[in-house]
Amino acid sequence: MSRKNPSANNHSQRLFLFVGICSILGVVLGGTASHAEMQQCLTAETPSNECLTQDPTIKVVEGMSGGLVAGAGAAIAVTWQSWQKK
Repeated sequence: MSRKNPSANNHSQRLFLFVGICSILGVVLGGTASHAEMQQCLTAETPSNECLTQDPTIKVVEGMSGGLVAGAGAAIAVTWQSWQKK
């Protein structure tokens, strides 16, 4: 079995790897940031009503999903830009 364009296949593999890594990093950073924000809110002298009523798990999941979208979007944008320069 011969490949007609191994370079294109290599680019696709790198794109998926790059998007995957950036997405995972986005999830970790988004979850960590929202967890830290929640902890800071709860330890404030006068925590807000929103802080006291919001479920911390939901807040962390929201941060993780935002990080996932941001990481994947950034990876795709950077890859697209580098392909346009070539």
